[in-house]
Amino acid sequence: MLIMAFAAATLFGFSKTKVNENANISDLIVKDINKKDVKLSDYKGKVILIVNVASKCGFTKQYAELEKIYKQYKDQGFEILAFPCNDFGGQEPGTNEEIAEFCSLNFGVTFPMFDKVKVLGDDKDSLFELLTNNSVTGKSNIKWNFEKFIIDKEGNVVDRFRSITTPDSKKITSLIEQELSK
Repeated sequence: MLIMAFAAATLFGFSKTKVNENANISDLIVKDINKKDVKLSDYKGKVILIVNVASKCGFTKQYAELEKIYKQYKDQGFEILAFPCNDFGGQEPGTNEEIAEFCSLNFGVTFPMFDKVKVLGDDKDSLFELLTNNSVTGKSNIKWNFEKFIIDKEGNVVDRFRSITTPDSKKITSLIEQELSK
């Protein structure tokens, strides 16, 4: 019984321990920016772009590009899930409330924002453990803020893009369109 409880906690994100590299993001539960539980299985059937974000980064202007592609594709079954993190140079020092206000006032962000997470180290969030430890994108850490992951309609990681690749780049939008057409 104890083993089953530990396995469930690991699989569903209640623990910051390692996740199975064959796990699917739909198996996880995360917290939104208001600290409410969100089952990622609720996004099954949608193409998702997951991104770690920060308010005081050289790439922060990508919020505008993220909002642009969100508006362009959201009615076709596309979602963006943004996870603030403070792992790179302390570039996201704000509280969830401050982050939400910053994104709304400066970029008109309407896509879902989530609780601030760790994307590096021993206490790396379970979602980012899965995203950075799988057979598609390999086993390497996130290098900086605004690293992007494309997830298919079944909750599987399809591709990964480093910070330098803008959200509205042809590489990303072509892949979004390809996945939406399936």
